[in-house]
Amino acid sequence: MSSNSGIQIPSRLPLLLTHEGVLLPGSTMRISVETARNMHLVKNRLLKGTSLKSTIIGVIPNTRDPEYDTEDLPTLHRVSFWKDDYVFPRLILFCNYRSLISIGTAGLAVQVVGSNWPKPHYTLLITGLCRFRVAQLLKEGPFPLAEVEQLDKLEQYTSPDEMSEAPGPDGELGELSQRFYQAAVQLVGMLDMSVPVVAKLRRLLDSLPRETLPDVLASMIHTSNKEKLQVLDAVSLEERFKKTLPLLTRQIEGLKLLQKTRKPRLDDDKRVKAFACFPAKTVRKSLCGVLPGRQFSLDEEGDDEDGDDTAVLERKVKGANMPEPALRVCLKELKRLKKMPQSMPEYALTRNYLDLMVELPWSKSTTDCLDIRAARVLLDSDHYAMEKLKRRVLEYLAVRQLKSTLKGPILCFVGPPGVGKTSVGRSIARTLGREFHRIALGGVCDQSDIRGHRRTYVGSMPGRIINGLKTVGVNNPVFLLDEVDKLGKSLQGDPASALLEVLDPEQNHSFTDHYLNVAFDLSQVLFIATANSTATIPPALLDRMEVLQVQGYTQEEKVEIAHRHLIPHQLEQHGLTPQQLQIPQDTTQDIISKYTREAGVRSLERKIGAICRAVAVKVAEGHNVTKSEAAPAESEKSHWQLTRPEPREGGGSGAPPDMPIVIDHIALKDILGPHVFEMEVSERLTLPGVAVGLAWTPLGGEIMFVEASRMEGEGQLTLTGQLGDVMKESAHLAMSWLRSNAKTYQLTNLVGGSDPLEGTDIHLHFPAGAVTKDGPSAGVTMVTVLASLFSGRLVRSDVAMTGEITLRGLVLPVGGIKDKVLAAHRAGVKRVIIPKRNEKDLEEIPANVRKELDFVTASNLDEVLNAAFDGGFPGMSNPLTLPHIVSKL
Repeated sequence: MSSNSGIQIPSRLPLLLTHEGVLLPGSTMRISVETARNMHLVKNRLLKGTSLKSTIIGVIPNTRDPEYDTEDLPTLHRVSFWKDDYVFPRLILFCNYRSLISIGTAGLAVQVVGSNWPKPHYTLLITGLCRFRVAQLLKEGPFPLAEVEQLDKLEQYTSPDEMSEAPGPDGELGELSQRFYQAAVQLVGMLDMSVPVVAKLRRLLDSLPRETLPDVLASMIHTSNKEKLQVLDAVSLEERFKKTLPLLTRQIEGLKLLQKTRKPRLDDDKRVKAFACFPAKTVRKSLCGVLPGRQFSLDEEGDDEDGDDTAVLERKVKGANMPEPALRVCLKELKRLKKMPQSMPEYALTRNYLDLMVELPWSKSTTDCLDIRAARVLLDSDHYAMEKLKRRVLEYLAVRQLKSTLKGPILCFVGPPGVGKTSVGRSIARTLGREFHRIALGGVCDQSDIRGHRRTYVGSMPGRIINGLKTVGVNNPVFLLDEVDKLGKSLQGDPASALLEVLDPEQNHSFTDHYLNVAFDLSQVLFIATANSTATIPPALLDRMEVLQVQGYTQEEKVEIAHRHLIPHQLEQHGLTPQQLQIPQDTTQDIISKYTREAGVRSLERKIGAICRAVAVKVAEGHNVTKSEAAPAESEKSHWQLTRPEPREGGGSGAPPDMPIVIDHIALKDILGPHVFEMEVSERLTLPGVAVGLAWTPLGGEIMFVEASRMEGEGQLTLTGQLGDVMKESAHLAMSWLRSNAKTYQLTNLVGGSDPLEGTDIHLHFPAGAVTKDGPSAGVTMVTVLASLFSGRLVRSDVAMTGEITLRGLVLPVGGIKDKVLAAHRAGVKRVIIPKRNEKDLEEIPANVRKELDFVTASNLDEVLNAAFDGGFPGMSNPLTLPHIVSKL
């Protein structure tokens, strides 16, 4: 195409309304498309069209908005310039549409990007080309279409040599063009030429045609939308130069004024650099005479002399506001430091010690946020359930409002893994407005990790407590001592004993680290320890902490936690949105009951992450995951099919997805595989001599099957399943009680005798033999198993039990009732037998769980056996009367 040949835009163009500003020919700007009409236009014309003509549209700034009548609107946009590849496959039109009489700018669609967050929208990157006028509006729906008239000549870009040979404008227009070019060169010359964009602009001033300069520079300099509209309305080139030249002059005058304000400071800096090669004292004296307005101290930091360096350190020591004992020690060490040569090894040790003392927050603290209502809202938004922990935090805030000098409490959260102990500590710090620092104590076996090393050792350093205070920079942070129950002990000392001083409110106001060798006040620190069990915590250390039990979650609580926290977090981690993936509550319940069996939610979060990864693969491949319509619904085989999405209106690779991927139970099985856990309680209790017990572990409650069998022998009792001494004693107690009450309950041996052990051997087994088991709470379960074996009757398949027994047949209370009941609820048990004296513990169980379970509180073994068998147990005085039942509290 020759240099004189013109390029014509189509006579009919669709129009796009925008509030983003005014585009001028030769500039580039981004425009967000969100309204329904504009979305239809982008989908149907830009993304769906294939030819140049079908993708030409027009965009109208909504100048009827009052904002366009105000000054100084944000109008700075990134600018790109015409290149050799001038004609782009997509040509777009930008219009200034005012009362249906409009002048706009044709432009190139450089980029179209679609997104679903926070709502479906597109972002267009447009480069302006030429002006046009809207002659007539042809239709308004589904998007406006108008007949337009091209105003500017749109010629192919030529080389600088060809432009230099072309004749320039004559007369007044030529004079205006030359004045504008000189002003543009002056403006660019006032900028920093080392910046690549400025250097490129200087080169383009010589290569661009003169008639394009007003539009290009007007889009770059600071102008309002109203001024840009005036430049856009200037159809004639002479009028355009007259409109833009004052704007350019105003920008030049502003830069001149800015340079005048910066010139004295720049001159001072040049003079300072000129003296850099002279001795320091000569420089200071000269500057004091040349720059009387600036003061230079002989002790100013940055001087090369060692005396000035120690003087700066001395000022820092005195300004650290440390207690008098610590200040005396620092001044003494500083005095020694001044007398040491820098070549001595002790010089660096002393200097490091003083630097640490200066950096410690002796008196720096944060102000607590004591708004109880705001704290309650924040805790509820961060964590679901955990009412006991939230109540304790609110109590602390309330007391702090009444007494500002309250010492920090020392809390210990005890519970299974994955229930949120660590995250609660972080939320408490956010609620109080304090800094948060976590110290992992698992596996620590050296007391120096707590107290620090003495400075006599090579490589000595402070302990984790002091180092944490240095890290947070305040003296009242929230310290989380994680896994305090997993501390070790070695030849280097006992770290649990070292924590006694840290966690004792009566002593930690003067905690002494071996490295510091001076007291530091820890009384304002809020210490929170976490543990899975209190069994391994030394009694002296446990006595210094306020223990708060964090129990496991119910299935309903897990579903709520998953949809409030886990699913949104996993979607964000995997780059997905709710518009792309949805997990219904029924699917979440299947994951909880059939793929996880835990007190916390860590495994649940991992399973959700596996689903997100599987869907991310399909989304990245550009496929939709759908259920096959050809396969029968009852089939258990894979129902995931990879199909191309149906052509959407305005479809394209940048378009937001129309339909989300919903995970049902069939897709869940395809992703996670077969069910890991099945409801096996009823299947296991099909023969006499089997019962379900409840056990507590550091990981939460668990159901435990107990099996018994008998054969001819010499009356021996065999116990297997890695049982501890306490559990073995419970088995002998159960056997002795049944033998003493054999006639009452009509129990017989293999030969029909009244002694169950006569000529009979008994084998009692606890499955999961690789796991060590101990404790007295399986006593009632053993009695029930043996009674079922000797009587030949089946134990009810929906019953689980726990409780310690005595030789007299009494049922004693046990611990971990809430964890055990939740385990029974997860396993589908309907009746739970607990000791009578544990009835008070039922108040801690969530109401929805209590409503679904029948609780039998037994004070003796007669009541246990009566509740464990259908219709009672033979030999009871009133076998049809159940013991104390707390039904659906």
